[in-house]
Amino acid sequence: MRWRKFNGEQINLPIKQAVADAIIRETELGVKLKVCIGTDSQVKGEDTEFATVIVFLREHNGGFMYIHNEKTKTKFHIKERMLVEVSKSIEIAFELCDLFIEHHVEMEVHADINTNPQFKSNDALREAMGYILGMGFAFKAKPEAFASSCCADKVCN
Repeated sequence: MRWRKFNGEQINLPIKQAVADAIIRETELGVKLKVCIGTDSQVKGEDTEFATVIVFLREHNGGFMYIHNEKTKTKFHIKERMLVEVSKSIEIAFELCDLFIEHHVEMEVHADINTNPQFKSNDALREAMGYILGMGFAFKAKPEAFASSCCADKVCN
């Protein structure tokens, strides 16, 4: 998996090492971090592009994020695509969760799923919430799921 920073700079370390380094660097500066992980997708013609973000929030002092984009030609129904987004977020959250526990960093998984039943994405809400909570992660959906609905949305080319 290729990850990059928001400024486009490639992250050449394995993502777990890059995240560990970021946590250690920020902690040594006296910063309290919170991490939010989310994925969004866009369908463009034949392609579906997914963007997964790891958003580091510095208490009272902004933040930064790491980004991974991938494209597929696979066709998804809306509910299926929402659940694929969630599974991509859970995959990276699971890979990194021991770091967050070790360094006492709060972490949430954000789902780009609307809590309003009038929206099509709402069809996936129960399954997504069960999946995320069942893995032991904190869960946020729209409108509170900024990592997926704002950050990942902006970097989904």
